[in-house]
Amino acid sequence: MTPEQVGTLHRASDWTGLRATVVGIGVAGFAAADALLSVGAAVTVIDAADGDGQRERAQILALLGADVRLGTDALPAATQLLVVSPGLPPAAPVIRAAQQAGIPVWGELELAWRLRPDGASEWLLVTGTNGKTTTTLMLASMLAAAGVATDAVGNIGRSLVDAVMHGPHGGALAIEVGAPQLPFVTSLTPCAAACLNFAPDHVDHFGGLAGYRAAKARVYEGTRVAAVYNVADAETERMVEQADVSAGCRAIGFTLGVPAPSMLGVVDDLLVDRAFLPERRDSAQELASVHDVTPFAPHNVQNALAAAALARAYGVPPAAVRDGLRAFQPAGHRIADAGEVAGVRYVDDSKATNGHAALSSLRAYENVVWIAGGLGKGQQFDELVSAVRPRLRGVVLLGADRADVAHALSRHAPEVPVIEVSRTDTGAMQEVVTAAAGLARSGDTVLLAPACASWDMFTDYAARGDAFVAAVHALRAERA
Repeated sequence: MTPEQVGTLHRASDWTGLRATVVGIGVAGFAAADALLSVGAAVTVIDAADGDGQRERAQILALLGADVRLGTDALPAATQLLVVSPGLPPAAPVIRAAQQAGIPVWGELELAWRLRPDGASEWLLVTGTNGKTTTTLMLASMLAAAGVATDAVGNIGRSLVDAVMHGPHGGALAIEVGAPQLPFVTSLTPCAAACLNFAPDHVDHFGGLAGYRAAKARVYEGTRVAAVYNVADAETERMVEQADVSAGCRAIGFTLGVPAPSMLGVVDDLLVDRAFLPERRDSAQELASVHDVTPFAPHNVQNALAAAALARAYGVPPAAVRDGLRAFQPAGHRIADAGEVAGVRYVDDSKATNGHAALSSLRAYENVVWIAGGLGKGQQFDELVSAVRPRLRGVVLLGADRADVAHALSRHAPEVPVIEVSRTDTGAMQEVVTAAAGLARSGDTVLLAPACASWDMFTDYAARGDAFVAAVHALRAERA
C-alpha cells in the first residue's frame, strides 16, 4: 500500500493490504494494535521495554495475530504506516526513520478519527496545561444531563480508539487531549475544541517550549463549530487566531469577568452565555450559579465555563449545563477536602504537578501553609513564590528538588518560615503534615499543591495524595 493509499483510509476501507507498525504496548498502543487487527491490517508491535506488563499484553496480541517484538524500537523494514503512542517524543529515532523513508506517521487521535463508524459521535476536545480532566468530566456530565450518549475518554483513562470501536455512538465524546497526543494528526475536523491555558510543561518531551506550544495549538486544527479560548490567557487566543479551522468556525472566549459578545462569563455570581444565542449583542443566557461549581475555586469556575462553551457548541440546552454541574463528581486529588483538625482545613491538590497549577490552587485560599516539592522538571519557582508570598503562613518542602523551591522562597519570601523534610520513605508525608500543622493557625488552610511531579517518592500523584490524606486522618486521630 502506497503512502497516498494510506492517506485515504477510513473505517469502511479495505485495510487488508496494510502493514502497520504500532510503537508502544501500553493502553493506547494495545488498543491501536487491537483495532488495526480487527479491520484486517497486518500489525507489528514494537516496544523498547520488556517487563511483565509488556509480556502479558504481548501474549494477548500475539494470539490475535500480531507480530510483537519487545526490547526493540527499530523500525521494521516492511512498515507502510507507523502508529505512535503518546509517550513517544516526536523526535524519537523510530519516528525520524519513518519520516525519512516517507512512511506516514499517525498518533492515537488520527487513527481513532479514521476508524469512526457511520453515525459516529461528535468530538469535543479539551487540552491545556492544567484543568483538562476536570473540564472533560464536567463536559461529559453536561452532555449526560442533556440525554446525549457520551463518555469521557482519551487521556482521561479509556482509550479513544477503544471508544470509537465499541461506542457509545451517535452522541458526543468528551475527549481529554494531552500535548503528547496532538502531533501527527492530519484529518481531524472535531465539532469544538478548547485550550484552557498555556504554561511551561512537557518541555523535555518536545525539545523546547516552542514544540510544546505548537502541539497544544494543533487542538484547534479543522474545528468546525467553536474554537474555545481563555480570555485571561492571551496565548490561547493567539492559537485560535493562527489555527487553520474549518469555514464557519467561531472563536468563543470564556472569562471570569462580564463577557462580551461571543463569550461566556460571570455576571452577579451567575455563569452566563453571550455566544450561543441569537440576541447575544444585547442580552445573555443564564446557565448556572457559581455555587453550582464543585469544588469552588476561581480556576474551577473557568473550567466550568470552558466545559459549558463546548457543551453549548454541541447544542446542549442551558438547563443541562446547570444540571450537569450539579451532578458532577470531581476526580480525586484536585483541590479535594481532606478534613479539618483543630480549626485548620487540609486540602489535597496533589494533581498540581507544575507551577501554573499550584498558583491557581494557592490563589483560592487566603492564609496557607503550603506543602510543595518533588521533581521540578526544570521549572523555575521565582514567579510563583512572588505571586503567592502574601498568602503564605509557612511552607513545608519535600522531595528531590525541594531545594529549588527553597531558594526561590529565600529570594522572594525570606520572612516566611520554611521546614524541609529530607526523608523519602513511606513515613515522610506524616512528618510533612505534622510540620505543617505546627505552622498553621485556626482558620488557615494546609494545602498540598506540590508544583512538582511525584515520581521521586511516589508511584504517581494519586499515591502522593493518598499519603497526604492518610497523614491528615492520623493527625486527627492523634489529637482527638
